[in-house]
Amino acid sequence: MGLNEHFAFASGPAVCCVKTSMADPKILETFPNPAPGRDYLIEHTHHEFTSVCPMTGHPDFAAITVRYVPDRTCVELKSLKLYFHAYRNEGIFFEAATNRICDDLGARLRPRSLTIVADWKARGGFSSVITAEWRPARRRR
Repeated sequence: MGLNEHFAFASGPAVCCVKTSMADPKILETFPNPAPGRDYLIEHTHHEFTSVCPMTGHPDFAAITVRYVPDRTCVELKSLKLYFHAYRNEGIFFEAATNRICDDLGARLRPRSLTIVADWKARGGFSSVITAEWRPARRRR
């Protein structure tokens, strides 16, 4: 399949390609926190995250680390792996992928704290680390 079959092209200040389907956060499954009365840190790292550069169509590779203090629920790992794999052919910038993962996990888990660290592998002489933090919305008084 050629690049044109995977991407819808748009023009603007820079020519860009964007994949039309997205990773679905409904894939993410949870289970009850076994120790809700205690703050403890959970850290999962997925070393085989891939997506596609929306400018060139070339693959991007990252290690994605999810660090969170759970509240009522924890993320089930197989569903997290499937969620990450759904990005495999998606045209998305590093910053957008990292922040969307953070938003999706934050909305699904509603943790006490959540940090996503995406360590993107070098391409063109650059490596990038993008860190996003999720915080629960403040309650109105």
